This record gives sequence, structure tokens and C-alpha cells, in this order.
Amino acid sequence: MWMTTRTLIINQHRLEKRINALAEIGKIGETGVCRLTLSNEDRQAVETVKKWMEEAGLTTKIDHFGNLIGRYEGENPDAPILMLGSHIDSQPYGGRFDGVIGVLGALEVVQTMKENMIIPSIPIEVVAFSDEEGCRFNKGLFGVRGILGKLEEDELERIDKNGVSRREALIQFGCDPDKLADSVYPANSIAAFLEMHIEQGPILDVLEKPVGIVTGISGPLWLTIELEGFAGHAGSVPMNMRKDALVGAAKIIVALNEIASQDPDSPTVGTVGSINVFPDSRNIIPEKVSFTVDLRDIDINRRNQLEKQLREKINSIANEHQLSYKITEDTNSEPRYCSDRIMSIMRTECKQMGLDPVELMSGPFHDSLAMSYICEYGMIFVRCKDGISHNPKEFATFGDISLGTELLYKTTIKLMEKMNK
Repeated sequence: MWMTTRTLIINQHRLEKRINALAEIGKIGETGVCRLTLSNEDRQAVETVKKWMEEAGLTTKIDHFGNLIGRYEGENPDAPILMLGSHIDSQPYGGRFDGVIGVLGALEVVQTMKENMIIPSIPIEVVAFSDEEGCRFNKGLFGVRGILGKLEEDELERIDKNGVSRREALIQFGCDPDKLADSVYPANSIAAFLEMHIEQGPILDVLEKPVGIVTGISGPLWLTIELEGFAGHAGSVPMNMRKDALVGAAKIIVALNEIASQDPDSPTVGTVGSINVFPDSRNIIPEKVSFTVDLRDIDINRRNQLEKQLREKINSIANEHQLSYKITEDTNSEPRYCSDRIMSIMRTECKQMGLDPVELMSGPFHDSLAMSYICEYGMIFVRCKDGISHNPKEFATFGDISLGTELLYKTTIKLMEKMNK
């Protein structure tokens, strides 16, 4: 039997109230959310969560990457930090639970600790990372990579669809891009990272399990493909004389789908989610097309082989249609596996809670992916209805979210005990 809300240590009502309140900021339709990173809506959401952190007794700051950080001081303030969190920025057509439950659940964990007079032996920080999603500037995990000193050289010059650069957006948000170095964490200052997130897939829902223990995160490869042909009148240029960039793009998109679908039993996924056409007129042959590629797999060798096939196909199709092309690599990460120690703690705590969780890999990437390179990490998944995410219909019950938060609370307490030995 699963635990009832009456036996929970964390405050489900408070958690539910905060999730619902945050969903009103950037609300679209009945249940959707649009809080693009570094937008006015994002700033309002950050200020709202900052206020809740301060009400819970945390010291807070917004760093120069746009991260919101709340700190619960430990008995040894100089010890490496136990960090909890996720993100509160959203997709342009997103749901109200993605990332949010990881931040507000982490806040609930720390607030419950304070209410129960539990003083941590080491500092605990609750973080709402800036721009996990990556949809505005086409490169995600900005805030978490920022504090780790892992940003790339040109990241501040990336522009959104309105021509606003990330540098400009940071300034508008109240940050100082010239002081990013001040917000980078020293080496070895973070001991471990815990993140709770909705699954964003159907496995828990199909198996009727409220929570799952994540074993690792698939490695995402993000590419931008640019094709260039030659514009001409749609009514006068013969079909066999055309250099149509959109036809080439269409064939590459179909090829990606076929390449990613070769083995129906593998977890490989390939997606084209954004495409731009120039000159974008119904009676002009498209001269330039750019589109994104998202290729993911838990097996890095298999993903590398599929990428090789895709690049060969791009070259073949471009030659067939007399197109020039450019491939830009935006993100490339190998699969990263969760800490055995943390997973062991989660298994034990689940058993004591009367839960029988599924253990599963994550196809989507999370802030944990970046954190995995500098410390041990663990993740808890919460069931979402029909596996729907990045969609206003995204839904998780507050009962499931509360169970996940309770597991996060118990894992945090037990992990601190082990880290103190």
C-alpha cells in the first residue's frame, strides 16, 4: 500500500498551493504555461519563489546567470554543499509541472527540515536554474553550466527569434554579464545534487507507479542544419533545374526519422522541432532552410553510429539537389549514470514508505546532466498522465508529487547522514 497524505512528513497542502500559484504566472489557456527564460514572466516567477524561500528562512540571491539560490546554512558552513533543485522556466507551449515540482519540492524539503528543528551538518542550497529548457536561445542548461564554469565562448551572443541576445536578456533581467565569473562555484564545493522531476514519458503511468528511481540520463546531441540553394520563380523554373533547399530539408527530416527508427526495440529518438525558410514566400523557390536536429540515446556508441549515418545522408541529399550545407553542433553530451550510493538510499527509503518504484533511464536531459560531471547525483521521477510533457495537457497528481517530495525529503536526510560519516 502507498502512503496516504496523513502519514507524510512534508506539507502537501503548502506544496500544492505554491505549484498552483506559480502556474498563474505566464499562464496560457486553462493549464498551459509560457515562461521563457529571462523574460518578464520568468523574473516574476523567480521573485515569487524567492519570497517563499525567504519566508521559509533561507538566505537568497539571484546570481549573474539568472539562477535563484536559497541557502540553509549547515553546522559546517565551509563544507561542500548538498544542492537540490531544478528549473522554473518553460517551453513556449509548456505545462505547469515541468521543472517546477523539483524546485518547489526541494523548497518543501528544506522548510520541513527547519520546522522539525533539523540542522544540516553541511550547507543545503535550493536552486532554480536559469534556462534549462534552451528553447529561447537554442542551447539549454545555461544556469547550471554557468555556475560550473562550462559556458562556451559565444553563448552570450546567441539571439532569440526577436533578435535579442542572451547578453541583452541577462541585463534586462537584472544580471551583469561582465561579472559571470563572480557566480561560478569553486571546484569541489558541491558534494551532491538531487533533483525531482516529472517523468515526461509514459512508463510510470503504464505501470501504475507514482514514483520512479532514475538510473541515468540519455546523451543528447543537438545539431543545426543549414542548407542553401537558389531562389527562383515558382512558376517558371523547371523541376529538374531547381536548387530547392526545402526539398532537401524535407528529405533529410524523413531520413532522420528512418535512421532513428531502425531498431524498434531501442530507446533511440530523433526529432526536428524547429525550421526556418527563406524567403518564406509561396511563389518563390526556397533558397535557404535551417532546422534543428535532436538525437538521443542511452548508448553513446550507437548514437555516434546513427549520427554518422545522418551526416552521410545529409551530404548525399545536398549533392543530389546541388545544395551547400553547414552543420553546427549545439550540444553534445554522453549518457550519465546516477550515483549507486544515492540510488541505494532511495531504494531503502521507498521500501520503508511502502513503495515499489520502477528504475528507469531518462530520455530528456535535466540540470542533473551538467551536475553529473562534478559530483554524484540522484533523480526521482514522478508519474505524469499519459507521459505528456512540453504541452499544456501535462498533468501529475498532487498525491504523486507529494510522494516524490517525501522520498526526496527522506533521501536528503539519509544522504546527509552518510556524508557526515
